[in-house]
Amino acid sequence: MKPYVMLVAGGSASGKSTVVDEVLKRAGLEDVIIIKQDDYYHDQKDIPLDKRRLMNYDHPSSLDNTLLKAHLETLLQFQPIEKPTYDFVNHTRSSTTQKVEPKNIIIVEGILVLHDEAIRGLSDLNIYVELDDDTRFIRRMLRDINERGRTLENIIEQYQSTVKPMYHAFIRPTKRYADILIPNDSKHDIAVDLIVAKIDQFRRALSKKSS
Repeated sequence: MKPYVMLVAGGSASGKSTVVDEVLKRAGLEDVIIIKQDDYYHDQKDIPLDKRRLMNYDHPSSLDNTLLKAHLETLLQFQPIEKPTYDFVNHTRSSTTQKVEPKNIIIVEGILVLHDEAIRGLSDLNIYVELDDDTRFIRRMLRDINERGRTLENIIEQYQSTVKPMYHAFIRPTKRYADILIPNDSKHDIAVDLIVAKIDQFRRALSKKSS
């Protein structure tokens, strides 16, 4: 029985990680791995840093979905992977990779994780987390200043030139592929209950098959 794959999409700073954390608190961590699509941005070490800062990181072409798909297929065969990690300060892949061992439940989180048809084809449950533009911008601004060393001017310019238009062009339309839509401006206990119930259903089937 193959691992159970969940894709969690939504705009930047919409609350995807918060939803995943809530699911994990309720469902447990022992047989779950989390893959962040952010780690699969293309390696740009051969591009000057000033040009890297100007790249459009919200366009589907910025992501190495071929590698992500290959890694998911490897994990689905219960084989480990060497996952890339991304350096958001220097806008390129870190020289450090992370060994990820296979587990029964795989959660993949990212703004464009529902955009790629081949990756959707590996999924058992698709989730989209929705939040209004203004709140997402404020959350993104605070995160990028505090965690990624960005200036306010750079954040505003990037948001206006790429983040917002790419959200409406490529990210928001992918909610039509979602099995569960979560409005993150209010409590979402019911949605989390549904997700945990699907995980528990899979675990019961797995236990029955192995007994």
